[in-house]
Amino acid sequence: MKIEKLHYITQSLNGKSHADMAREACQAGVKWVQLRIKDSNEKQMLSEAERVLAICKVYGAKFIMNDHVELAKFIQADGVHLGKSDMRPEVARKILGDEVIIGGTANTLEDIISLHAQGVDYIGLGPLRFTDTKANLSPILGFSGYKDIIRQLIEKGIETPIIAIGGIQVEDVEELMRVGVHGIAVASLINHSEQKKQTINHVHKQLSYYGEIAHS
Repeated sequence: MKIEKLHYITQSLNGKSHADMAREACQAGVKWVQLRIKDSNEKQMLSEAERVLAICKVYGAKFIMNDHVELAKFIQADGVHLGKSDMRPEVARKILGDEVIIGGTANTLEDIISLHAQGVDYIGLGPLRFTDTKANLSPILGFSGYKDIIRQLIEKGIETPIIAIGGIQVEDVEELMRVGVHGIAVASLINHSEQKKQTINHVHKQLSYYGEIAHS
């Protein structure tokens, strides 16, 4: 199962809905969209999820639902991303089956070992630095934190793709990829860009180039 190197996370911004932002991002070239909605009722969430899923199908992007496993199953999302306080991945797997992508959030090596044991398909590890797009932020890792964790994962033979997340900027991509992560997840980097296509193209090129160097 292919895990993209660039994970885009939706926001509602400047009067635009999650679906509006997802459409702009897909038009600009993203192939992986995580819908992260907080503080909405069930009806609103279903409506927005269906809209984003339809957009992803048009542009050939994977649609990942943040949390809300039953909703993901109902609309036949490509996958779910589970936070540390969400449903356990092993329980979600029983509900969703083996073909659905399941990702989990980690902040420590112990988190990763637990998620790996539960059979997740990828792990969002972070945050790199402070970000105001997420409440209840876990302790900041910084580049040194990633280096230490990735080194230990290599020693333990754990190969689950690691996606760096948390306040990532374009200038961070090279160092993160050289550390050995699989890719990055971003919200503000794309959502606040006035030239989304150029930003996404640039990030894709960096992820590909430095990813190849890191694994050569």
